[in-house]
Amino acid sequence: MENTVEKARFRKQLLDQRDSLSPDLVKIASSKIQENLRKVEYYRNARLVGGYSAVGSEVRTQDILKEILSAGKELSLPKVEKNDLVFKRITTFSDLEVGNFSVMEPKERCETVKKLDVILVPAIALTREGYRLGYGFGYYDRYLHNKRAKKIALSYSKQIVKSIPHDSHDVKVDCIVTEDEIAYPEKL
Repeated sequence: MENTVEKARFRKQLLDQRDSLSPDLVKIASSKIQENLRKVEYYRNARLVGGYSAVGSEVRTQDILKEILSAGKELSLPKVEKNDLVFKRITTFSDLEVGNFSVMEPKERCETVKKLDVILVPAIALTREGYRLGYGFGYYDRYLHNKRAKKIALSYSKQIVKSIPHDSHDVKVDCIVTEDEIAYPEKL
């Protein structure tokens, strides 16, 4: 219970900070993050990629998603079904519609994908050890539990923090890509 309250307080503070970033800074940083993402070997070599549609002040992913599709890779995006996250394959942006939380999600007719090589993960904050603070619904932690796919968090440098309250069910990411660096928590 204490972790939940602490996470909620921390989440609000960090979201407020991220939301205060200027649109120009978000655009420039997102472009640099995309450049750095291309340097991650297991991302470059992945054939089956799970992405996400950015909302609010998140790292812009539209150009990343376009690049994945134009490279001939298979792209899947998350959709909330009942109380779980599933990834569904898309071949074009017309396969998307506004879904839960006003996030662009694959349409129902899109094929559900069971295996991904790499999953791009949104975050409000991260630690250098790979702990991630999400939006508090647990969708990604439940989905990522026991998945072999490499988990890559896209984040602004300002979102890297010293510590985050975490629980045993929180899933760590394998790689953090910011506008300034690429970090591999498992190598720490």
